[in-house]
Amino acid sequence: MSDTLLESNVKPLSSGDLDAVISIDAAASGVSRRGYFEKRLKAATTNPRDYAFVGVFERDDLAGFAFAKLVKGAFGKDGASAALDALGVKPGCNLKGIGQKLLDEVEKILCHKGVSTLTSQVNWGQWPVLNFLAHSGFELAPNMVLTRSTSVIPHELEDDPAEDAREIDYSSPDGDSGNALSRDRIPIRSMKQGDLGKIISIDAASSGANRTEYFTRMQDENLNQSGVRVSLVAEQDGFPVGFIMARVDFGAFGRASSEAVLDAIGVDKGYRKQGVGYALMSKLMANLNILRAETVRTEVDWNATGLIDFFSAVGFTPAQRISLTKAL
Repeated sequence: MSDTLLESNVKPLSSGDLDAVISIDAAASGVSRRGYFEKRLKAATTNPRDYAFVGVFERDDLAGFAFAKLVKGAFGKDGASAALDALGVKPGCNLKGIGQKLLDEVEKILCHKGVSTLTSQVNWGQWPVLNFLAHSGFELAPNMVLTRSTSVIPHELEDDPAEDAREIDYSSPDGDSGNALSRDRIPIRSMKQGDLGKIISIDAASSGANRTEYFTRMQDENLNQSGVRVSLVAEQDGFPVGFIMARVDFGAFGRASSEAVLDAIGVDKGYRKQGVGYALMSKLMANLNILRAETVRTEVDWNATGLIDFFSAVGFTPAQRISLTKAL
């Protein structure tokens, strides 16, 4: 086979490419993420508007692949951003420029869709990936990636939270400080599709913006695209008063991944300072622990000190991951 890209072509991935994608990823990561890529490829091919998913093929063989998804805003509107969350090159093809060709194609697709920013997260120790993205125009993003083990949150934290702790909803939360109630005294259940309207309403009251498209996509990903449903809703008097959106993917042999991702938390303004946020977080950790997920991570603006205080109070610390961004 030629060592150049003259015989290569770029085209969207299809369901028939799944095994090749898994093989390329496993060669780099050392583990099989079949469940994750099954869900991601199905979501991308079912709703291509929200994704860029491409492969570089040499003759009929997949030499590399890339996935990016819309994460904030709406296509064609100011502030729309996408996340590059998977890129892999077949062993032996690393020096052929395939990675750059994949990234160029992803950026071309996203620009056509009106996306203005591409983001990514990389482990600190992945120097080849960091070097590649740096040379491709990525810079440090003004965000912090935080992580926590799924160990149980101590009861003293539930009953006596930090006074300036604040709820996270990635907008302008007002906080959930005060005397928290135990998760056992605040009814918490699994999130349902019908909760979407209330979730949007809770967020709008905090952020001052209607983010219907964002939460519609987020709920679909958390309920339908992740391997295990772990998103939760807190209720008082039978009405939703808070939510937490999180996801866990399947790894090899149908087992839950060792890491979960926390996407958003929100609490109704009328129920702040009653421990709803702590109860949701405590219940999430308990559930993740049962699933044998070992850690959970999230991302927050670096200057959102209130959010960082909240995460610190429940045991989150800086992760060994770097958040990157590139203007398109």
